[in-house]
Order: sequence, then C-alpha cells, then structure tokens
Amino acid sequence: MAPSKDIPDSISSRIAVAKRQHPELADLFHDITTYISTLTGSTQTNGHGPSSKKRKLEDEPSTAETYDSIADVSFSIPQRKKLKLEISRNRETGAIRGTSAATGETEFGIRYNDVDYCICLPVPEKAQPQYSFCVLPTSGDDQLLFSVPGTKIRPEAVHSDQPVDEEQSYKDVVISMLSKRMKKTKVIQPNEKDFSSTIAQAHRKGEKAVHVKAFRGSKDGFLFFLPTGIIFAFKKPLLFYPFHSIASISYTSVLQRTFNLNLTVYSTPPSPAAHNASSNTDTDTHEIEFSMIDQADFAGIDAYIKRRNLQDASMAEQRRAQRYNVNGTNNTNGGGGGEAEGEEGGELQKAQREADEMEDEDEEEDENFDPGSEGESEGSGSGSEEGDGVDADADGNLMETELGSEAEDVSE
Repeated sequence: MAPSKDIPDSISSRIAVAKRQHPELADLFHDITTYISTLTGSTQTNGHGPSSKKRKLEDEPSTAETYDSIADVSFSIPQRKKLKLEISRNRETGAIRGTSAATGETEFGIRYNDVDYCICLPVPEKAQPQYSFCVLPTSGDDQLLFSVPGTKIRPEAVHSDQPVDEEQSYKDVVISMLSKRMKKTKVIQPNEKDFSSTIAQAHRKGEKAVHVKAFRGSKDGFLFFLPTGIIFAFKKPLLFYPFHSIASISYTSVLQRTFNLNLTVYSTPPSPAAHNASSNTDTDTHEIEFSMIDQADFAGIDAYIKRRNLQDASMAEQRRAQRYNVNGTNNTNGGGGGEAEGEEGGELQKAQREADEMEDEDEEEDENFDPGSEGESEGSGSGSEEGDGVDADADGNLMETELGSEAEDVSE
C-alpha cells in the first residue's frame, strides 16, 4: 500500500520508512493518507495544494475588490519576504494580504472578519526606528507579521484613495489605512504610561523602551505590556495574552539579577465581559513561563500588574520556595504599619523579608553558640591522645614522686 500520490514526496518517503520499521501500522498510514486525499483532492495542483492562507482568500470577489497598497514591505510571518502590502477598501469582505510585485499573485493574507487583534510594536535593538505590525486571527493560525521603517513615507511607494501627507511616517499611514478599513479591530500600541523599562537604550538615547528581554524555553524575544494584554514577540508563533485570558501571574526563580514571570492562562478563556478571576476557579488552566527578565524591570512590571488588577499568585502554597536577593534590601520605616507596607511592596518584597528573617534566625543561633567547654574538652582529649603518653594525673603523680624522693634525701 503505497502512500497516495497527493501526499508530498518528502512526507511519502518518511511514511515508507515508518512502515518498514513498524509494519503493524501500515493500515493506519494508508487510512490517513487516503483520508487526506479526500480532503485536499479538489484543491491539488501537481500534487501540491495551495497553502491554507491562499485558499482562505480564493473565494474573495476579486473583481469587485480594490486595495490601498504600500510597496516593498518586509514580511516575517508566515514567510520572510519583501512584498506589496495590500489593504482592501471593502470593510465587509476585505482582507490584508501580501502580493508579489512582479506577478501580482497573492502570497498569503487574512480577512478582516478573521482578525482578532492588530498590534503595532517598535522593533527593539535597531539603530534606526522600525515598527512591526502583528495581525492575529481569532483561530490563532495564519498570523501575519510585517515591518515598516520609522521614516517619512515615500509618496511613490503608496497607492491609496485617501491623501497621504509626505510628512507622515510609514507607521502612521499603515495605521490610518487599517483603522479606516477594519470594522471590529483597532490597532493597539504600547504606551509608556502602562510600562516603560528602566534600562536605557544605548542605541536610541532619550527614547524609553516599552519592552523587556525574556526567554520562552530556548526562544529569546521581547515582552510588551500593552493596554489590553501581554505579547511575546517576534518569534513564530507570536504569543498574545489579553487580560481576560489570564487567571493569575506569579514570580519565580528569583535571583539577584533576574527573575521569571509566570502567566497562568485559561485553556478556554472566558469572554472579556464575563471575566472574573474569582468566578473562573474551576476552568482548566496552563502555565506559560518567561524567564531571565532583568531584576531592574520588576518594579515597573509589578506596578503594571497591580494597575490592571491581575491576580498575583506568587505566595500560593506551591510557590513557597527559597527566594534570595529580591529587589535589594528590606525597606522598613518602623512604628507599625509593616503589614500594610508589605502589601504595597508586592510579593517579591514579602519573599525578601522571609529570607531576611530566616537569615537573622541563623545569625542568632550562631551568636548564642558557645564552643568553649566543648572545644576545651575536645582539645584536652586530643592533647592527651597525641602527647607523650603522660596525662595530667600522671604528671601530678610523677611530680609528687620526684619531690618525695628529694624530701627523703634532704631528711636523711
């Protein structure tokens, strides 16, 4: 039973190897390939069907569609290419898509009605300003990520039914186009009032960073704390967690210079209107960990979490682990009110106080410990064992014996 001709050769060869290694699964492989053929047969061309992104836009009434466009836009997801960005003028059936400048063929795209979030982010660590647009569909598949320079737009690069001011930047023009065309989705941008990093950008002096560096497993990226949620960019896939999808946030693996941020998110998020952490305790959740965040940014992140009323689960029972060097020294003003100040300081400061108290107890035990008598007795014993074989009593008897013999000599 050979794999179906509709399956790509690269996959067919792997299926053949697997069948040789596990002949008992031959029937299963055959059934799977047959089923896939029935699903894709109507769209196959030379054994390779168009990607789901292309099929998604194939039913569009292309003859009735007109588009605003910007030339030479750099796409990163789903493919790394320079394409023409096209934004449909039809708000009802329109789409955002990338097309080849040479052939006019649509490479990929997403319908307006399928867009859940559209986020514009400054690209970190670039000497010249750049901005990336993250277009996130409701299903989570077929994300789009494209970037534009932060410079003034070249009028010849734009084709639009609305006037373009030469003083506008590429970012402003794209935001204007999208805002005018998309009905249900507005473009979200980070705001320094929500969060800004305390770490200076050496390459962009005077400009505050609105991101922090972080790792998700082995992938490095950037966390942005937005007015509507938290996004991890720019590796594929983009991870966005709106507030209503977050059950709690906690801090773990706290070291002197770094800490981890853990998001416990709902597997099936409640609707934004119905979101209430206390009323969703029975909903299935899973944890997402972002590691190696600079300790210098803790205060800003903690303030952001508190302002957004996100539940902090750092002191949950399963989190009661050793924590050291958390945000420097303990801050106490005396005169009562310590508990209130601890609440103001956040969970990491509470953990710091616990660590300090444990350290103080150890120091008190060290101060109360008197090794004198025990040490002396051990020292005496050691000396008697390692000396010339004559102990204190033997010395006394020896002296008495010697003096006694001398006294006898004198008396005689």
